[in-house]
Amino acid sequence: MIGLSQRPQLPSLPARVEAIDLARGIAIALMILSHTVSGLLGIREVPDWGMVPIHLFTKFSSSLFILVFGIALAVAFLPKVGTPDWPRRRRKLVLRGLEVLFWYKALTIVEMLPLFPPPDILATLLYQRFAIWVEILGFYALALLWLPWVLPLWCRMPLWSRLLVPVAVGVISVLLERHFHFWGSVILKALLVEDVDHYTWGQLARLPLVMAGLLIGEAVLRWYGEPATRRRLMACLAGMGTLFLAGFAVLAWPDGHEALLAVAWNVGKHPPEVPFMLFSTGGALVILALCLLGGRRAATWLAPFTVIGGDALRAFIFHIVAIFLVLRLLFGAWQVYSYPQVLAIAVGLILLTAGWIALVRRFRELSR
Repeated sequence: MIGLSQRPQLPSLPARVEAIDLARGIAIALMILSHTVSGLLGIREVPDWGMVPIHLFTKFSSSLFILVFGIALAVAFLPKVGTPDWPRRRRKLVLRGLEVLFWYKALTIVEMLPLFPPPDILATLLYQRFAIWVEILGFYALALLWLPWVLPLWCRMPLWSRLLVPVAVGVISVLLERHFHFWGSVILKALLVEDVDHYTWGQLARLPLVMAGLLIGEAVLRWYGEPATRRRLMACLAGMGTLFLAGFAVLAWPDGHEALLAVAWNVGKHPPEVPFMLFSTGGALVILALCLLGGRRAATWLAPFTVIGGDALRAFIFHIVAIFLVLRLLFGAWQVYSYPQVLAIAVGLILLTAGWIALVRRFRELSR
């Protein structure tokens, strides 16, 4: 029986949960599909059958990626909070954040090089404007620089407050986005709560998803090891995801197709709005539940996704370089191929990304 005053119970897992890598890999694969289509063809050139259902499914990617970020923090780092090893672990997270920040800036150059003159690229590097395709990496980098310092506070909070805080943060973020002027700084607003004119991932706007991931990660730590409790946990996650999707369906009634098309066109993605988030998070939870239920067997069957999820940063670097530096800049592949051809390129790029990561991993093993 779980009491609402209970603090996190965080036993360490004996082995890496490959299902988490699988879920992260699916999120990145959907991201690669979306980025390939928008980066080589352009969304306006996608036929209706490509927007719904194909491009629609990629909207699960961002919520799934951020949820898994929170889950991974909980599984790998929360059990170490308060131990003698915690300062080293915290430093590791912060250094990882600096590494991701470097690659965020480097990939900003790669993304913008085929599209913008040097002054615009420099302005983006100095946080005077924002890119598009690499901005999720910017969110990830900044989050890693400050979240390690508040994880000990999370571990001291009773369950009722850990359940309430994500809702409170979400409400505060919406109120700030709509009613606070941020001292006239649109850039600060975009970084914290997002702005309609900038394609960013706000730290406060997306923090509820990270916190939800922390809660799911706590549940994984406690219940993933036993088949019976694992099945109940997966049923709960799948039920929540289905409930979110049902909520979207209710809001979309009676113009369901138009609502799905709006989601595919990113309406309500930045800043986040209720219909988009219900759809995106609902699908993400269902995918997550299926991955965790499948466990190691599913991770083995879907090995390319698991390999990608096991090294998310390298996967992100590889596909951005391939799309914008190699295909678009060097080969001039902008709007050269049809939509089916671009889909084939995306599938090939997903497999190439997995192959590259596996090759680098093998090379490192042989070099030891």
